[in-house]
Amino acid sequence: MKRAVLAVALLLLVTPALEPTSSHAQGEIVRIAAAGDIACDPYSDPNFNQTLGANGYCHMRQTSDLLLSGSYDAVLALGDNQYENGAHDKYLASFDPTWGRIKSLIRPVAGNHNHRVVDAQGYRDYFGSAAVNGAGKTYYSYNLGDWHLIALDSNCKKVGGCSSSSGQAQWLKSDLAAHSNFQCTLAYFHHPRFASDQSGTPQGAFWNILYNAKADVILNGHVHRYERFAPQQPNGSLDATNGIAEFIVGTGGKNLNNKVLSPRTNSVANQATDYGVLEMTLQPGAYEFRFVPEAGGSYSDSGSHQCH
Repeated sequence: MKRAVLAVALLLLVTPALEPTSSHAQGEIVRIAAAGDIACDPYSDPNFNQTLGANGYCHMRQTSDLLLSGSYDAVLALGDNQYENGAHDKYLASFDPTWGRIKSLIRPVAGNHNHRVVDAQGYRDYFGSAAVNGAGKTYYSYNLGDWHLIALDSNCKKVGGCSSSSGQAQWLKSDLAAHSNFQCTLAYFHHPRFASDQSGTPQGAFWNILYNAKADVILNGHVHRYERFAPQQPNGSLDATNGIAEFIVGTGGKNLNNKVLSPRTNSVANQATDYGVLEMTLQPGAYEFRFVPEAGGSYSDSGSHQCH
């Protein structure tokens, strides 16, 4: 009996996630938006101001206005979606009346602040089945058009580790193998591997696995600014042919880290003056991107890439 139970547990661990139902079949062009580090604490943040923000902080309503007017097919919330600890009542008071206006489109990942509640329960309670896979883990995958998207949980100490032998890494390998027929792959999780403010975290196993599978894009939050890196290998070497393009989009509303930074190698865009979201058009075999600032903002960054 114990062996049977163990076999079932192992099967659940490595089986790819059940994918959300999507009306976007292969061959279709899909538009998504992404940002993290979003909604201020409604009780302890003096700049909350009934979701309107004040003194240059708490712009979650302004960034959510972009989502309402953008006609997006999916919205990727890149972690720390609700501060300071992601409790469910805080989600209802701050995130829900702003970004929650397009809740049905959101495909979230958890950030470190969300895990300040045991097992990220407030995050789980708010997003429900949209935030977990079929085994109840806070990582999952789905398909949009010709693209395979993978949501990971980079809060390693909270989810059993992120090493190459961890359950999540084994799941990731299995998921990528099961979707090897997709030319284009995008992964997203909260903590970036590379960041000019030096707060990047290792995430080596994720990067190694994704690079070996020829993934195209990684999206992160955590650093409260926008930064884009040219396609790189997991060791940070420039690789225009097979490298992964990393975008940090920590401009969702909480606050901006506008200290002057020395650009890290391969950093090609970096700003902390405007809140906003990253817009991506996912096409068969390629993608286009542009940073969309909130109303009144002026920063721009855009481009396009072919998939590997």
